[in-house]
Order: sequence, then C-alpha cells, then structure tokens
Amino acid sequence: MNIVLLSGGSGKRMWPLSNDIRSKQFIKLFKNENGEYESMVQRVYRQIKSVDDKAKITIATSKTQVSAIHNQLGEQVSVCVEPTRRDTFPAIALAASYLHDELQVDPEESVVVCPVDPYVDNSYYEAVAKMGNIAGSGMKNITLMGIEPTYPSEKYGYIIPKGKDELSDVSEFREKPDEDTAKKYIEDGALWNGGVFAFKLSYILDKAHSLLDFTDYRDLYNHYTDCNKISFDYAVVEKEESIQVLRYSGEWKDVGTWNMMAEVMADDIKGKVLTDDTTTGTNVVNELDIPILVMGAKNLVIAASGDGILIADKEQSSYMKPYVEKISTDVRFAEKSWGSYSVIDAGEGYLNVKVILNPGNQMSYHSHEYRDEVWTILSGRGKTIIDGMEQVVKPGDVVTMAAGCKHTIIAETELTVLEAQLGENISVSDKQKYELSI
Repeated sequence: MNIVLLSGGSGKRMWPLSNDIRSKQFIKLFKNENGEYESMVQRVYRQIKSVDDKAKITIATSKTQVSAIHNQLGEQVSVCVEPTRRDTFPAIALAASYLHDELQVDPEESVVVCPVDPYVDNSYYEAVAKMGNIAGSGMKNITLMGIEPTYPSEKYGYIIPKGKDELSDVSEFREKPDEDTAKKYIEDGALWNGGVFAFKLSYILDKAHSLLDFTDYRDLYNHYTDCNKISFDYAVVEKEESIQVLRYSGEWKDVGTWNMMAEVMADDIKGKVLTDDTTTGTNVVNELDIPILVMGAKNLVIAASGDGILIADKEQSSYMKPYVEKISTDVRFAEKSWGSYSVIDAGEGYLNVKVILNPGNQMSYHSHEYRDEVWTILSGRGKTIIDGMEQVVKPGDVVTMAAGCKHTIIAETELTVLEAQLGENISVSDKQKYELSI
C-alpha cells in the first residue's frame, strides 16, 4: 500500500504551541501504548504501520517541516518536499511524480492520499487500506472516503452518493453549507468529505501532465513556484465522472483548533501547572520552565510557550487565527533533525539559545559570515569540529567560533549547549553549509 500523507499548515490555529516551523501535527499531546507523549504525525504513522506494517508512506510537506519530521520519525522516512505552498493539487502531483521518478513505484500500483491530522482509531486506516485495494482493481478512477456525519457541520464539504451502500457512485458535491442546509444534506444521506483520495498512480500522473507543464519530478520541483494554487477537489475530483465513495462510520475528529484538541489530548494538564478545586473543563499546556497557577477557570484553554501565552474560552479559541496573524514574532522553539533549540533571550547584537542534541546526532558543518558564536557545554558528552580540528567536550567547556569559522558539534550522549550568538546582523539566513568527512 502506497500512502501519501499531506502535512501542511501555517501554525496559526494552535498558537502559541504551533508556529511556522512547528505546525499542530508536531505538538506532543497524545500518548502511545507505552504512555509516552507523541504527536499527531507520530500517532498517524504508528497507526498505519499497525494496520499494514509493509505500507510505504511518503510525507508531502513544506521544507520548513522536514527537520521536525526527521526528528520525530527518523531519517529513513520518505519525504517529498514542496519548495513553496501551492495547495493540494500541485502537492499531490509533485508527490505522485516523486513516487514514480524517485522511488520507482509502478504506475499500476494504487496510491491513497490522506491528511495527517485527523484523530481516528485503527478502523480508519483499515478503510484506507480497503480504498487502496478498490483503487487497484480499476473499477473507478477515484475512490473517496465519505465520513458519516455526526452533526450538521458548517465546516466541511459534503459528498452526495447515489446510493446508501458501503461503496456507492458519487452523484455530486456540495460546498460548506449553513446549518439548516447541512441538516437537509444529512437527511438525504450526504457524507462529509474527509479529504482522502485513492487512485492508480498512472491516473494522477496523466492528470498532472494534462494540467501542468513539466517532464518529470525534477522539472516539476524546479518550476513548482509557477504552479497555480488550486485544491485537488477543484482541479480533479469535482470534474471526474468515474468516481465513487466508501462510507466510513468509525471514530473521526478533525483536530484543527484548540477546542477540538481539548477533546482528544491525553491529559487535561501538561507541564508545570497547579489548579484549584473550582477550576473545571479547562485544559492547560505549559512548555515554559516556570509554574502556572489556575484558579476558578471554567471551560478555558491555556497554553504557554516561548512564542507567547494564550488564555481563551474554548469555543472562542476556534476564531483565533486572524488575531494570531497580527502577532509578529520570530520562532523561539523548533525541532531539528538532530534535536531542538529554544531561544532564551535576545537583544541588540546578541541571541542566547538553548540547544539539545540527541545522542549520535550532529549539526551540519557550517559557518556564519556576520556573527560570532560561543558554545558553553551544560551537560552530556560529545565533540566539536572547528575548521577541521576535533575537540572532545564535556560540561563546563567553552568553545568560541569567530565569524567565517567552519564548525559543528556531535553528540555522544544527549548534549545540552548554551549558544550565544554575537553580531550586528543575526539572521537565520546567515548560514553556509559544507561537506564534512568524519
């Protein structure tokens, strides 16, 4: 089974834990079977593998999320990188070309495209596997998943099937309605459009070549910014006559806002939090290393990180995006393929960062043109390479790199480093990478 997981998002709806680098699917608010915290993307990946351990999963994502994906799923996971965001049709076309040209997937194999962020049980991925088998049979060009509605939602588009069987031809599609119209749709047997598509790889490659001007994956990647922003639904699904829908009636929640996340997160409270006996229906997530005291709160969501603090009524939190867009701050926490970093303090001419490297990992070998750096080793063991010279480091050691100096640090155990950046022009773009032979 070939599965493409669409991992996008701008990080606005679950601020301040999410940002442009860490979208909602990377926030660890769920728990696995061992009671360890995991993120949406980790949960989805684990669920797919539990249903089909031979499933071939590729994650289609923006380049800003690649490091977080490798951090949470490992370096071996297949990732198709979008140079820029261009909505779901270009993303799926790029992923299909990547499967065919880079991974050598047979055009006659089926592919199922899924969003990465629904909260579901394993029956959902059993249905996904079934969709893959149906698509492989060639009965129809596209098979969709239709979610059995649980209430007349105004947030989702609707699929109108021709019958009430588990697998039915599609009659038509309806846009997001008002509540009264949604009730009529449901009475007529309509299903929510779950954004899951199954087809043969050859079908979507033909569609991509008919609608986009490119020769192969590399060509499409290099000209990706020229693609129009258009959804897969508008570009392909709603114009396809050979199409059917598979009904799904298991657990399904679209975890797109704090209000919905509060219903499914593993613990109501995470981090250094103390509540009194009069606090009810309130979820608190604290990523700061200082305590939060909550008293008398009713049906609130409270979240604190280095990027900011949110205190909101749960229902009202669904409407926070336009307000968050008015908040302009640099990202203060990010997961990297080698570990993570947190901005501690910043001012004119300096930036202090706490860096944690996972055992066996290393930063890229790089230099900065406009800033000096000083590393103070706080815990763990490892080594630095400065302009080709190796040095073992341990707690208390201080390493200085002048501007233009090539440097990296390699963790033997988990390594915690205080990094001081000093210079008049401190920017994430001021970085030149080099090959390193160890």
